[in-house]
Parts: sequence; C-alpha cells; structure tokens
Amino acid sequence: MSNKLPQPVEEFKNNYADVWNAFTQLGDRCHEAGPLDEKTRRLVKLALTVGAGLEGATHSAVRNALAVGIEPRELQHVAVLAVTTLGFPATIRALMWISDAIKSEKQQ
Repeated sequence: MSNKLPQPVEEFKNNYADVWNAFTQLGDRCHEAGPLDEKTRRLVKLALTVGAGLEGATHSAVRNALAVGIEPRELQHVAVLAVTTLGFPATIRALMWISDAIKSEKQQ
C-alpha cells in the first residue's frame, strides 16, 4: 500500500512543517489514548469521515485501514451501516469514495 500523501497535503507538510508535526503528534496521541485496538480505531475513523461527508478524509481512512490489513468488504460494511443513520444517498456516496480509494491503492 502507498504511503504517498496527496499533493496538497504534501505541500502543506513542506510549507508548514511545525504545524504538520504537531498535527501528526496529536493524531498519534489520540490513537494511543484509549483501549480500542488498531482495527477498531481505523474502522471508527472511517465511520467518522463518512458521517462528516469528507471525501479526502475518507480516502485517507481507507488507505490507512488497508495498510493495517483491513479487508475491503469490512470497509464497505462501514458504509452500509450508515444507511439507517445517514441515509441511502450518503451510503452510496461513501461506497463510491471507498471504492475509489481501494482502486487507487491497487494501482500503486
């Protein structure tokens, strides 16, 4: 799986290194702050991005989940679970974003 960041994120990282380092450190501390295992944390992060309607963050969450061995069907299940909470259109949107990110990672 690819560790390459999207170009706008890479540019931000290069232009604002101190902010990027603080941001990534905060993310690391949040991941370490509780009892959830890696797989659960990654699925929760995906659910949060889907619920917030954030396409780029959904792509990132998919990349991170695939990198730790989470299966595509498990990621798709997160989107299906959104049907009764977020609605059918949001679920289809999430499935498309997840599919796009999976395809992109396979091409790497």
